Amino acid sequence: MDGIINIFKPKGMTSHDVVNIMRRILEIRKVGHTGTLDPNATGVLPLCIGKATRTSEYLLDVDKEYIGELSLGLATDTQDGEGKIINYSTKLVKEDDIYKAFDRFQGEIEQLPPMYSALKHNGKKLYELAREGKIVNRKPRNIYIYKLKIIDIIDNKKVLFYVKCSRGTYIRTLCNDIGELLGTYGYMSYLIRVGVGNFKIADSYSIDYIKILDKEGIKSIVCPMDQGLSHINSLTVEEKYFVSLTNGATIPLTEENFKKYGNSILKIYCNNIFVGIGKVIKKDNMPYIKMDKVLV
Repeated sequence: MDGIINIFKPKGMTSHDVVNIMRRILEIRKVGHTGTLDPNATGVLPLCIGKATRTSEYLLDVDKEYIGELSLGLATDTQDGEGKIINYSTKLVKEDDIYKAFDRFQGEIEQLPPMYSALKHNGKKLYELAREGKIVNRKPRNIYIYKLKIIDIIDNKKVLFYVKCSRGTYIRTLCNDIGELLGTYGYMSYLIRVGVGNFKIADSYSIDYIKILDKEGIKSIVCPMDQGLSHINSLTVEEKYFVSLTNGATIPLTEENFKKYGNSILKIYCNNIFVGIGKVIKKDNMPYIKMDKVLV
């Protein structure tokens, strides 16, 4: 069984917990996620199965979509509702100011990764250091907020919002930073991931549902590998190159296609079969396709 299953991760479970459960259900060792989702968050968690685990790296960079809740007036050490309260404010924030603050966080922005994160410092995860009471210097990272929309504001204290963002965005930190911009404090009190690339929450499956399916039922919900990589351009290669491609050989690329795709990665098809992922390269000033992952 090779492909991707769109899992709805429940709250309180780590992404690796889900991987382990699915390994037991599917009786397959090769199962991996495409980027962690916070234990206290719910929502879309695509899992790669079988040969598809070799494509997981290409899914790390896809855009993510969330619905979150920002609670104003309090700051926690984890920037979410599970942490200890470290600051509070009684300042009353105007609705108009909330909308203006949200507008300031659209587009390319700098974000300082939180201490309670899985990023590593000298080989140790930041959250492990944070639990020891240690704080280390972190470098701000450039992220991109494609869309940030307020859904509802309750008593000017809670803000329900939708966000579409680039890889590496911390919604907890976004809530914290908006609170600071408003001259008060804020933390993320709720988060659900509603999209990872073309995997949407409406098409996700719960673990409990998957448990009751037979093998044919499970196969029916597995997304083919190439469909999960819809953000990567496709190239169909002549039939005569099929054996060469499956052997990982380098094959020539027309100048026309080189101008079209440049130095990029492509989904390669041949004989109506998805062969794998290829890279466009130049050798002796001539363009070629070099297979990066052969998946047949």
